[in-house]
Amino acid sequence: MYDFAADIADCALAVETALDKFLTAERLSGPGPAADRLVAAMRHGSLNGGKRLRPLLVRQAGAIFGVPASQSLIAGLAVEAVHCYSLIHDDLPAMDDDDLRRGRPTVHKAYDDATAILAGDSLLTHAFGLLASPDCHPDPAIRIALVTELVAGSGAGGMAGGQMRDIEGERGGFSGDDIAIMQAMKTGALIRASVRIGAILGGADARALSALTAYAEAAGRAFQLADDLLDVTATQEAMGKATGKDAAKGKQTLVARIGVDEARQHLAAIINDALSALRTFGPKADGLRATARYFGSREN
Repeated sequence: MYDFAADIADCALAVETALDKFLTAERLSGPGPAADRLVAAMRHGSLNGGKRLRPLLVRQAGAIFGVPASQSLIAGLAVEAVHCYSLIHDDLPAMDDDDLRRGRPTVHKAYDDATAILAGDSLLTHAFGLLASPDCHPDPAIRIALVTELVAGSGAGGMAGGQMRDIEGERGGFSGDDIAIMQAMKTGALIRASVRIGAILGGADARALSALTAYAEAAGRAFQLADDLLDVTATQEAMGKATGKDAAKGKQTLVARIGVDEARQHLAAIINDALSALRTFGPKADGLRATARYFGSREN
């Protein structure tokens, strides 16, 4: 029987261990030596915390097609490096201006703004080096597909573009489906990429990839809605970062628009959509099912 608690703990440990080995001056150097302060800032923004949910999704999607956890780890590291870069940059004064992340000072607070920018830049860059390595997958065509997928999830039509839309919404307000589009890009696109990367590693056919994409898009909506609910209902201590910031900034979220109770009902419906998308995979997709349920029940 599938054990979600064991799976998420094992994945988090594997990612933490691999990141610790990867984020060293020796591994990151070439052609010149990596600056110690830069490496230290990259480590500060990446290690000692985080649930490693995106690498978990890579692992769980790959497992449907028989990909061992050890073989999906490097691709998972690449996704996590992009995620950590995004957090470092999101915390900057010019963006969300946060002083705490995972209960510790953010990178720009522990170091300085310029170092934080460069640490994020470096994590993003090395993510694609991880995917391009033969250690990630022996087939160059698969590696190219993985790179293409992560570009789509993290670039102007994905996470970075979603952050831009969020900034524009703060300045000018949202209308119609703007909130949903922004959130699908800012948060959902990297979750979508994580699931699709796992499927690509496993050689998924077009039909399976389509079903998993539907799951991932619903899971991404659930994750963001749960996050918006936690910003309203959770404490700073539970979250490890400031809460109530959306309301303080006058940011328009779905929770602000429809209220907490209705948002919780909507969240349950979205999770049901995610689970429905997995019906063709049977017990092999129990990991992804458990993660979708976790998105709806998490407390931090």
